[in-house]
Amino acid sequence: MDKKKWVKHIPLFILEAVVLVAALGFLYITLRATDSETGAEKDVIKEENIAVNPEVKEKIVEISQTKEESKYTGIYNVAFFGVDARDGSLGKGNRSDTIMICSIDMDNHEIRLVSIYRDTYLNLGNDVYKKCNTAYALGGPEQAIGMINMNTDLFLTDYITVGFEGLMKAVDALGGIEMEVTETEVSHLNNYQSTMAQEMDIEYTPVTQAGKQTLNGLQATAYCRIRYGGGDDFRRTQRQRDVLVAMMEKGKKSSIGALTEAVYGVLPSVRTSLDVQDIIPVLGMIGEYEVTVSDGFPFEGMRNGGIIGSKGNCVVPVNLEENVIKLHELLYAEEAYEPSKDIKEFSKIIEEDTKDHLMY
Repeated sequence: MDKKKWVKHIPLFILEAVVLVAALGFLYITLRATDSETGAEKDVIKEENIAVNPEVKEKIVEISQTKEESKYTGIYNVAFFGVDARDGSLGKGNRSDTIMICSIDMDNHEIRLVSIYRDTYLNLGNDVYKKCNTAYALGGPEQAIGMINMNTDLFLTDYITVGFEGLMKAVDALGGIEMEVTETEVSHLNNYQSTMAQEMDIEYTPVTQAGKQTLNGLQATAYCRIRYGGGDDFRRTQRQRDVLVAMMEKGKKSSIGALTEAVYGVLPSVRTSLDVQDIIPVLGMIGEYEVTVSDGFPFEGMRNGGIIGSKGNCVVPVNLEENVIKLHELLYAEEAYEPSKDIKEFSKIIEEDTKDHLMY
């Protein structure tokens, strides 16, 4: 949906925004994101400065001019970034450990989460090809959003960036979350906990056994960071999405007071382009929504890996075109989506750059 049209629908999208943030556990947009008392950092991004493939932009403009507002599907996409900022900064200079497309379907009450693997070899939004998490470090959220748009044929203009401390506070405010921890994950979880606790000068509680259990904020954040024990970044991003879903489920059972506390806890560790005000009362409606898609881009069976010169060990979309087609099918139920000429060009460049370096 075109952003200008979306703004006119703000009463309807309040619910989707709340559910999204509940699903993410960050709930911050349910308060005044521009209110200095909350501590949230509001970022005004000019839409014209965000890179998007020309064919996609033309299509969006055409639809917004010819389609009745009542016929909009109500699907709204927002970029989510998680950064490991030691100094509390959330802008450029930080690599984005988490890159995710969060898609909200108003009509079907569905949330779709698609992680973009941080080591994926993609166009950074400026026709330079490197690991995609470099985009945030070079140009902050603006370039990172452009990177997503250019490699997916999407037109995202809004984002949420959260530091690890914000995730910790939100989980604690919800009273912890239920997670299944494997025997292999226990030691790695505790190692991350120990490192983070030392850096933040706080105490931590070791996880002593495998199995389903309640994790506190530090434990859940450490769980999200695990890259070892099999699966590498593919399994790590799945853990991140699992934690977000667990937070959503806990949020459904939480009181408005607990959700409000989660909001205030996470806001100081949030930077966002969103500005939605005074909608705490609708938090109780989050139970109507479900996460129906949880996946990673490039998709399984459509990706490879290899050491790409000075860029290091990268995840490689074997065919970017095919990955984009599948992404649009997941987000919009589009059949036989035709990628833009830009995607086709990027796909050829990636194939040429990586063909002699792939693992198999």
